[in-house]
This record gives sequence, C-alpha cells and structure tokens, in this order.
Amino acid sequence: MAVALGPSGWWQRWRRRLSAREVSRMLLLLLLLGSGQGPRQVGAGQTFEYLKREHSLSKPYQGVGTSSSSLWNLMGNAMVMTQYIRLTPDMQSKQGALWNRVPCFLRDWELQVHFRIHGQGKKNLHGDGLAIWYTKDRMQPGPVFGNMDKFVGLGVFVDTYPNEEKQQEAQKRRYSPGVQRVFPYISAMVNNGSLSYDHERDGRPTELGGCTAIVRNLHYDTFLVIRYVKRHLTIMMDIDGKHEWRDCIEVPGVRLPRGYYFGTSSITGDLSDNHDVISLKLFELTVERTPEEEKLHRDVFLPSVDNMKLPEMTAPLPPLSGLALFLIVFFSLVFSVFAIVIGIILYNKWQDQSRKRFY
Repeated sequence: MAVALGPSGWWQRWRRRLSAREVSRMLLLLLLLGSGQGPRQVGAGQTFEYLKREHSLSKPYQGVGTSSSSLWNLMGNAMVMTQYIRLTPDMQSKQGALWNRVPCFLRDWELQVHFRIHGQGKKNLHGDGLAIWYTKDRMQPGPVFGNMDKFVGLGVFVDTYPNEEKQQEAQKRRYSPGVQRVFPYISAMVNNGSLSYDHERDGRPTELGGCTAIVRNLHYDTFLVIRYVKRHLTIMMDIDGKHEWRDCIEVPGVRLPRGYYFGTSSITGDLSDNHDVISLKLFELTVERTPEEEKLHRDVFLPSVDNMKLPEMTAPLPPLSGLALFLIVFFSLVFSVFAIVIGIILYNKWQDQSRKRFY
C-alpha cells in the first residue's frame, strides 16, 4: 500500500540522499538566484563580473549625503534629484562632485557610468563637461573639471568645449586636418601627482588617447564604461542609442594602485550645461592569470604607464620638531666652541715654536 508523504516527510526523505556539500551548494545557488547578484560571464574566456554595491550608485540614491555614514558624499553644487544626481546646473560658475567613501581594493574591475549632458547653449556655447575619477585623494575641489590639479590616479574626461580650437580661431590660425579634434571629446590621463592638466590645450599634452563623442542634448541614454583588466585600460561608450559598446581608448601597461576612490565631478565657467549622473555601477572582474602574469602584476604604489615617462615626485621633507631643532642648535654650538678651543691651542703652540726659533 502506498503511503502519501507530507511536505516535511518528503523533505526528510530527500535530504537523506544528499550530502552536506550538495545541500550547501543548492542553498548558495538559491541565494544567488534570489538576490540577483550571481556571477555573469562577460566577453570571451573565463571572465566573470560581480556587482559591488559598496562602490555602486543607482535610483533611489540611498546612502548619498554629507555624513560620514554615507557611502557617497556630495560636494559643491551637486544635488540629489528623483531621477538623477545633478553635478552642476545650467548656470555659470558652478562646480559639484560625487565621491565614493569606500576605497576600492579590487584588482580587476569595470565601471559603467550612465550620464546625461544637456542645456540651452547652442553649438560651442556650452561647457565644460564632466570627469570620472579613480584617485588617491577625494573631495578636493579644483580647476580640473571640479577636481584638484596634479591628482594621483586616473582621470577620464568628457570635454564639451574646445578651448584650444577657440584660441586658434582668435589668433586666426587653422589646424591641419590630422591634428584637429571634434568636440565633445573623451580623453584619459594617468598622473602620479607631477603633471598639470593643460586647460588651454584641452589636456592634449598628457592624454593617453581619445575619441569624439557627440553626447549633448540626446533623447536616449548615454553610457561610458571604464575597464581595467591585467593592467590593460579600455574605455568604451554607448552613445548612439543602439545598446552597443563602441571602442574609444585602449592602453596597455597601465599600472594603478589599489585602495583609491571612485568619483565624478563637473564645473561650469562663462558657459554652462546640466551635468547629470543617473547611475554608477562597479563590477569586480575575475580573470585567470598564469604564474608569469602573477609575478608581473604585483601591486604598485604609484600610478604609471609603460613606455610613458612621468616626472618623478620628490617627497617634501617633514618639518623639524622642537626637540630636533634644539638638538641641532645645541650640537652646532658645542662643535663651534670645540673648534675655537682647538684653534686657540694650535695658535699658542705655533707662537711658542716661533719664539724658540727666534732665540
């Protein structure tokens, strides 16, 4: 005679057939499926990505504020809206920034930025653009798209105003076809703290590469992705409304330390635009490395780019303490007195020898 088992009896009977390891694996799989944070394979080969919530930001923008408990901090004129975070409004002389409070210690990562730049200005009467940062210092206002100059780390710039071109026009000069850039323009820069961003030339002397990106006043979403894998920096964009990534910058041999901060900033001057950030999503990428790559890809302590000479930074000497200054002065006086005494003794001996020779 068949006996029907209740829900608890069925579970007890089925569980006896499973090992403890199999049960733990099934529970982990159910947890990943339920949370939606399971690994997702990207590209060719064994590369998987995991969303890192502590470095990501999306609607409804929880954890954004000025307190020390917030994961993201606002600075300047930046403000939280319902559908976006506005770094700067379409007004003159404004600057704002948004910075992650948690340092990133990931080895390989990908940052996807959903942004929008729009305003009332007509062609070449708008500015200045926005920047995405991975730097040692955070919350430091300055002239480089709202951030400090001579930064340490990586900066990716979405520049909407051609300063160099306007200066050339004012001087009645013309670019050669192979030199002129079409704006808006995306460029990247790695800095060890020794280089200044050249505003008059739109960062041309220090850029790693760049591409034209028509991103203003579009009626569809615009995205930028920064991928750092095996010291290979890749920047792509999706600005055509086709949901396809298009290559912009690719640079091998980029060495970025771990423990830096992600952020984004913007600034306006005489010209202005609305600079909005809709989301920032950081993914940890897991990639396989050979033993040789493990040796080559050791942690670094200062940003650099292979085959690109950056001026070396000289650390400033620490100020002397009161005790150290006292000891230096004291021993200097003792040495001076000692030298004077020795000098007097030698002089007296010389005089005695001179008298003996005279007699």
